[in-house]
Amino acid sequence: VQLQASGGGLVHPGGSLRLSCLASGRIVNINYMGWFRQAPGKQRELVADIESSGKRNYGDSVKGRFAISRDNAKKTAYLQMSDLKPEDTAVYYCNFYIDPNGRSVYVPYWGKGTQVTVSS
Repeated sequence: VQLQASGGGLVHPGGSLRLSCLASGRIVNINYMGWFRQAPGKQRELVADIESSGKRNYGDSVKGRFAISRDNAKKTAYLQMSDLKPEDTAVYYCNFYIDPNGRSVYVPYWGKGTQVTVSS
């Protein structure tokens, strides 16, 4: 199983980006999809996550600006980021909990990360 994150880049303050994370390989089900970020010198923190039920959870600093969604058929999670601020600059990682063999045992997988830089 591999997770491939994409969509990062350089954007001006107030701008928008959409990140995608695609899972590939032996996958029967995905129950949890999350986005985390890590800025230099800081701990990795939750940005947003979404459960298979559709329930969403957001970090306090991104509420009202970011939106997470998922497409189960495409095995993809999205993070729409709006009104970006310099403090949003970080490497963004996706994290899925995947059942690879239909036994309802979910294993966490991480993508390699995509850089988001917000600067004028």
